[in-house]
Amino acid sequence: MTTLADPLPGGRPGEVERATALAAELTGRGVHGIVLAYVDTAGVGRVKTVPTAKLASAAAWGVGMSPVFDTFLSDDSIVTTDVLGSPDGDLRLYPDLTRLAFLSGQPGWAWAPVDRVTQEGERHPGCSRTFLRRTVVDAERRHGLTFRAGIEIEWSLGLDPAPDGAFVPATTAPAYSAARQVELSDYGAELLSALATQGVDVEQFHPEYAAGQFELSVSALDPVAAADLSVLVRQTVRAISQRHGLRASFSPAVLAHGVGNGGHIHLSAWRDGANLHAGGDRRYGMTADAESFAAGVLAHLPALTAVTAPSPASRLRLQPSQWAGVFTAWGRETREAAVRIVTGTAGLRARSANLEVKPVDLAANPYLALGCLIAAGLDGLTTAAVLPEETTGDPAHLGAPEATARGVRRLPASLAESVTEFRADAQLRAALGPVLADAVIAVREGEIAAVAGLDDERIAAAYRWRY
Repeated sequence: MTTLADPLPGGRPGEVERATALAAELTGRGVHGIVLAYVDTAGVGRVKTVPTAKLASAAAWGVGMSPVFDTFLSDDSIVTTDVLGSPDGDLRLYPDLTRLAFLSGQPGWAWAPVDRVTQEGERHPGCSRTFLRRTVVDAERRHGLTFRAGIEIEWSLGLDPAPDGAFVPATTAPAYSAARQVELSDYGAELLSALATQGVDVEQFHPEYAAGQFELSVSALDPVAAADLSVLVRQTVRAISQRHGLRASFSPAVLAHGVGNGGHIHLSAWRDGANLHAGGDRRYGMTADAESFAAGVLAHLPALTAVTAPSPASRLRLQPSQWAGVFTAWGRETREAAVRIVTGTAGLRARSANLEVKPVDLAANPYLALGCLIAAGLDGLTTAAVLPEETTGDPAHLGAPEATARGVRRLPASLAESVTEFRADAQLRAALGPVLADAVIAVREGEIAAVAGLDDERIAAAYRWRY
């Protein structure tokens, strides 16, 4: 369970003692360093590391790191807002010891996610993990809701080294094929072993559609833990891939054309231990609140894409008729719909029914993506938003009159359009707060400027190995 309390200078009660005991245990297991991990606004995982012996000090006083990373672009250039992007100031990175994991794929290392706190001990308004944690806490306090979430992990596996940063798939065996599983059997077995050793509950692992592509899904957790787990799984995939002479890319599009890598989010709302997406009297067993929650997500999707599909490479993936969910449509088990209602198998529905949001990729900061999705759903619940008529089949095939009648429209076809929608969405910007909302806008506009004049091939190449 993730700690749902802000870090404190000097450490939360009992935390320094716990860190001291953990350090001794880790040292006994041959762990020499701790990776302190977070994700920046651009979706890039950033880290600092400390020797294992310094874990207690990190738990008590944090580890210094500049706030400038809030406005880093994925190529490490820097943009600014009115309060972020300067060389001034410092933050403290506080590890969440409840999420600390031994990195089986990186012998000698352990890993922990961090919250970022000011030197005065206050929440940093640009910390996405703190934003998600506070969103979850507020939802329970105001609406009596808790959430379960899971993030699918898709990646393209290439040979390493490859000439000039190119992508050469590790296998060209057919999609979902036994041949692909056999060709990379040792790789897959070591990955599953490493994740099991780290306490990751894997639901499925299989070859995916595109050449060299794989997908891994994990059990649902509370949203903060789910975002943490997404970061940890990718750390592990990278490490195991490297050990096998391979390189993993989580970029939305490693090539300019074809199916890209998604990061679909599964989300369910619960009250008093009951899943609101099952056992109700509305469509497909949803309760009235679940329908309104889904309607809120659907209504805010155009603006949400600035957070869930935040890279110029994301638009190479978000193409019609490729199961990426590029229209404001919902449907039960409809994989072309942006919001897929997953009822689950009879006998398991009370536990497994959920929403799957498809226009999401792994360039997204998972804390921002989950926090904004929850905020959108809560807006729908608060206003008793009405879920429109269901769409079945491929929304791309709807005629204009029928699409208009159903409220089905194309999601932004460019990152610039997403930013425009985000600017106009007062609810999402208010949920993030001005500092974080302005950082999202500045970083997206920086990425747009960075690829001005590039064709699709060069955009895919530019972002191929950044995520």
